[in-house]
Amino acid sequence: MLPHSNMPREDNQVPLLSDQDVAYESGEKVHILGINEPDEERSSVVPPFSWKKLWLFTGPGFLMSIAFLDPGNLEGDLQAGAIAGYSLLWLLMWATAMGLLVQLLSARLGVATGRHLAELCREEYPTWVSMVLWVMAELALIGADIQEVIGSAIAIKILSNGILPLWAGVVVTASDCFILLFLENYGVRKLEAFFAVLIATMAISFAWMFGETKPTGTELLLGVLIPKLSSKTIKQAVGVVGCIIMPHNVFLHSALVQSREIDYSKKGRVQEALNYYSIESTVALIISFIINLFVMTVFAKAFYGTEIASSIGLVNAGQYLQEKHGGGLFPILYIWSIGLLAAGQSSTITGTYAGQFIMGGFLNLRMKKWLRALITRSCAIIPTIVVALVFDTSEAALDVLNEWLNVLQSIQIPFALLPLLCLVSKEQIMGTFKIGPALKIVAWLVTALVIVINGYLLLDFFSSEVTGVIFTTVVCAFTGAYLAFIVYLVYWGFTLSVRRHMLPAKLAQGME
Repeated sequence: MLPHSNMPREDNQVPLLSDQDVAYESGEKVHILGINEPDEERSSVVPPFSWKKLWLFTGPGFLMSIAFLDPGNLEGDLQAGAIAGYSLLWLLMWATAMGLLVQLLSARLGVATGRHLAELCREEYPTWVSMVLWVMAELALIGADIQEVIGSAIAIKILSNGILPLWAGVVVTASDCFILLFLENYGVRKLEAFFAVLIATMAISFAWMFGETKPTGTELLLGVLIPKLSSKTIKQAVGVVGCIIMPHNVFLHSALVQSREIDYSKKGRVQEALNYYSIESTVALIISFIINLFVMTVFAKAFYGTEIASSIGLVNAGQYLQEKHGGGLFPILYIWSIGLLAAGQSSTITGTYAGQFIMGGFLNLRMKKWLRALITRSCAIIPTIVVALVFDTSEAALDVLNEWLNVLQSIQIPFALLPLLCLVSKEQIMGTFKIGPALKIVAWLVTALVIVINGYLLLDFFSSEVTGVIFTTVVCAFTGAYLAFIVYLVYWGFTLSVRRHMLPAKLAQGME
């Protein structure tokens, strides 16, 4: 359970405006009230643990965990396994733990304020800053979506034996927008069940591969428990950490936790929600870690120390696996493709979901969900089709594009983490649920580490790619503006005064 201060929260009440965009309408939320309630009327009493309540709160954490299993993460896993063997498994575990901390803070913000990160950025930062943050969030989302859609399209191409080209797979994957809209009409629990099936599909597929390749158990255990890092594997190590924190996922989780109906008039009920969300998010990310571990160890067993280890990527990974472990009841090429398809399809749908919250929160748009989903989907699908048409015949060019997309997302990470940390640290925003000093120090250290690691990726990439006086000048100017904006975000966060008192309307009404 996350620590919090004991400062009173009663001063932090102001009703929400009825014309503001909200993550979920009251009729869309899962009803939690009235289950296993204690007799005490004290608002600070936390009800006893209930398995039924845990089940009702389960869902948002698993949707969030899909970003830890997207095709970009799978590619990082397979490359780390093929090049570094089992030696980076410990780093995968600790990177997942850092990701869990960030996501718990995101959930804490959403539960304690009744608002999600995009909404709070719009209301707490100057207009020009919130617009820059919005553009950055959209760029990060588009970059992630291109990788995810291409991953799905690769899987579709393999499963169709090459009949469907990459661009056709992109068009098929674009239909996820309509799947999302269809499932939303049947309630958030149906949507969560659909994602649970996709996660189970990934787990079964990659566990099957794990069983087929039979990685060494002793080396696996040593890889998890004993930290090892060499100069030859530093790039893969940075990649493992860099692809764990997805900017759009930080925005997404703070909105997903609002899908439950919570009695905001009682502090104990809010703390109870935080407790349950902490449990289910932890379980979800443990499962995602196991799935990522399956992928990394499969490729470590099959290709570590081979000549082709450095050339393996999403496009050719299945074929290489088939050549190495082609036997068995079901061809491993298709097992890999099914898992990849589940990863790509689930992550593109959650990307559409995140896009709705980001656009609605930053711009305060009140429009039909189908229209907002269509706009969000189009922003990513159109450039992805262009990418598929241009790069369909060149694996090397697709790998270069993937590197540029990783750079694009690395650049955006501070613009999600810094506002999150600044907001969850402020009593004016969080009331009694602001994070305590110890957690604040840990959170800032983790954020600094993630930013430094991604900074290393950027430096390594640009040092090899940037040539020519004009290009170098443009990159240097961009870097200066980029660093200045990061410094401004930190300064604004530390000097945040009482500009707005954030509290859900239900808390304000309940205390009247």
